[in-house]
Amino acid sequence: MKNDRREFIKSSCRVLGMAAAATQLRHFGVVSALAQKTVEASPEGGGYKALVCVFLQGGNDSNNMVIPNYNEGYAQYSAARGPQGLAIPRANLLPMTPPSMGGQVYGLNPAFAGMHTLWNQGKLGVACNVGPLVRPITRAEYQSGAPRPYQLFSHSDQVEQFRTAISTFRSTTGWGGRVADRTAPQNPGAAISMITSIAGANVFNVGTTSVPLIVTPAPTPLNQVLTLTGYGVGAEEDARRAALTTIRTRDLNYTMVQATSVLTQQAWNVSQQLSQNPVLTVTFPTTTLGNQLAQVAKLMKFRTALNMSRQIFFVQLGGWDTHSSQIGGQTPLFAQVDAALKAFYDETVAQGLANDVTTFTMSDFNRTFNPAGTGAGAGTDHGWGGHHFIMGDSVRGGDFFGRPTSNGTFFPTLVNSGPDDADTRGRFIPSTSVEQYAGTLSRWFGLADSDMPIAFPNAANFPTMDLGFMMPS
Repeated sequence: MKNDRREFIKSSCRVLGMAAAATQLRHFGVVSALAQKTVEASPEGGGYKALVCVFLQGGNDSNNMVIPNYNEGYAQYSAARGPQGLAIPRANLLPMTPPSMGGQVYGLNPAFAGMHTLWNQGKLGVACNVGPLVRPITRAEYQSGAPRPYQLFSHSDQVEQFRTAISTFRSTTGWGGRVADRTAPQNPGAAISMITSIAGANVFNVGTTSVPLIVTPAPTPLNQVLTLTGYGVGAEEDARRAALTTIRTRDLNYTMVQATSVLTQQAWNVSQQLSQNPVLTVTFPTTTLGNQLAQVAKLMKFRTALNMSRQIFFVQLGGWDTHSSQIGGQTPLFAQVDAALKAFYDETVAQGLANDVTTFTMSDFNRTFNPAGTGAGAGTDHGWGGHHFIMGDSVRGGDFFGRPTSNGTFFPTLVNSGPDDADTRGRFIPSTSVEQYAGTLSRWFGLADSDMPIAFPNAANFPTMDLGFMMPS
């Protein structure tokens, strides 16, 4: 290949300027694009389905998100958090009576009025006491040195373990990417990657053969996110287009050149398809999370044009590392999550997708039940097992899900140094692993049972990979 050809390709790629191409090249997706053909077709699936991961970066204190509201439970909660000013007043809690909890009443933080509405409608469930695990472990086993996740209680490591669903070693692939690898045959003819991030590149999105499309959030119009410049009208731009088309047919006996041509064609096709900025039915809040979810909703509007039958999305909201001033910091974050998730759910209803889109939260870890500091400055430190929302019409909403803790329910005993505490500060040992949480979502998405050990290498360490919070497809 001559130097002038190389320069033309380089300048053309710069003009294409798509985040998708940049990300794919970063992970050698040019090779993955060809390797994708080796994945065998799965008999499962059919119709459209999407998973939307909402990551709460920094470690959400879910002890103040879902709170016991029966006498004994609230008394334990209040005794541990009330003296330092971190307890939510009982009168303010939004009532929840999950059938799986034997009639015990719980309360949702008052900032979650929209989620409470969905809970009452059976569209929102709670996965309880979820966290990274090597295998199920008790307090006694933990304190005796039984295997536990590497670098436990570390932000970066626990973030990675939620995103990879592997806590025994550092993985270069995430569970979202690996699920996309194995379900790719359910997306025949897809014009873009199955997995899209509105929050930049991260390991959750990366598979062995799957690489993410990276899209900037609203208010950037969708038709300006993946647009091609320099290929409009006029003789010079027509000539440039013709030259690029011709050059993509040359030297295809070279693997890297062939794969680059494939990606360039994909970029071209996507730009043509996404030439409009769709109007949403629902007005989204113009917040960090609202803008990201609005872009997800717009991309979903192109699902037919892009021939997408399966999609995975990743969005993220930071600010949850509440070592101090937690009430003042966490309350507006809760309100932001509530408004954005409710708007997104309502938009899936408007698009006729409420049964086909499941949205779920993840976070680094829960935080210590025992507060740090007092009064307005009170906060919490790094914990372990926590609670997460699952939202959508395919969710068995209005209930709690998980695996039993020491007390026989899905909710840990809220006592410092108690039977579910790893130490003395209420770092509750997860009874449900990330694998089980993610596996339940992935099974609904279309991951075959035979592929479960491939997507989740430590699946065999846990008694079930289906927590029951998703309705059968």
